[in-house]
Amino acid sequence: MYSKDELKNLKVEFWESFAAFCEVQPYLRGRKKVWTLNTKVKGVELKFDATRNGAYVILEVAHRQEDQRLEMFEKLTWYKEVLEKDFPNGLIWDICYTREAGNEVARIYTAKEGIDFHRREHWGEFFSFMSRQMYLLERNFMKIAEYLRE
Repeated sequence: MYSKDELKNLKVEFWESFAAFCEVQPYLRGRKKVWTLNTKVKGVELKFDATRNGAYVILEVAHRQEDQRLEMFEKLTWYKEVLEKDFPNGLIWDICYTREAGNEVARIYTAKEGIDFHRREHWGEFFSFMSRQMYLLERNFMKIAEYLRE
C-alpha cells in the first residue's frame, strides 16, 4: 500500500513516463500537440484513466444539465460508425456513468482490463494501449467534431 505522497509521486512518474513514451512513437511524430484532449465541443472531452483495474481511453460527455448531456450523447450515436472505425470490437457506450465524486456523465470508451497502474511492470501495456487507442479515438472524433459544434 502506498502513502498519500507515494501515490502522488507514482502518478506523476506514470504520466511523465507516458509523455516520454508518446514522444518516440512514429505515428505521433510531427503533431503540434500530442493529444487534443480539449475537443472544443461544449461538455465533451477526451480522457485517459489508469487504475488498479486497467487502462481506459474515454470520450466523455459531462454537461451538468442532464437533458443537454443526453442530447449530445444521442448526437454521438448518430456517428457511431465513424467513432468505432478501427475498433474491431466496437466501443463501450455508457449513457449513465457515475464518477467517484458522484456526478453522472455519459462515456464512450475502450478498456484494457487486468493490468494494474500500481505495478510498474504493467506500465508498458498501459502506454501502448492508451497511446494507440487515443490516437484512433481522437482521429475518428475529429472527423465529426465540427458537426457537433453547430
